Amino acid sequence: MHRAAHGMEAKKLIEVNKAVVEAFLGRIDQTAAAMDILHAHNTIVRRALEKHGGHGVKHTGDGIMASFVSVAGSLNGAIDIQRGVSEYSLGDANHNLQVKIGLSAGEPVEEDQDLFGTSVQLAARICDHASAEEILVAHTVQELSAGKGFSFGTPDEVLMKGFDTPTKIISVIW
Repeated sequence: MHRAAHGMEAKKLIEVNKAVVEAFLGRIDQTAAAMDILHAHNTIVRRALEKHGGHGVKHTGDGIMASFVSVAGSLNGAIDIQRGVSEYSLGDANHNLQVKIGLSAGEPVEEDQDLFGTSVQLAARICDHASAEEILVAHTVQELSAGKGFSFGTPDEVLMKGFDTPTKIISVIW
């Protein structure tokens, strides 16, 4: 069914009460600031992905799911993201951006340009356990990066939602 425009032009502007608009949409100046922070986040992440051979799979609403061909690439990308976010936020209270990163290694299932499977679920659960400004990785990521110059904290075993056995996770010292 084709709908034609009504053919009328706006001839009158109606001024609205700013308080009423903000009651529905939030403070307009805060919304603009939030969009600036989101844009900065996306730019920092995408640059790190491009530099280290990562591929942005999808925007998850509050983050970006990415995949890498190599564990070293994923670790270097994560470190660059944390450093970029830290530099962005440094010295400006209006740029309070903090991220947490969770990494896992494995062979995900790919379908319709999206990734699924245990390694994807594990990365998401690890990210849930991370604190702001932290990179947490599955023990397999640490093992696969042996000899590549990365530094790690003390391992911890955590029972992750959806997994029957505890998972060994380690923070990356960046």
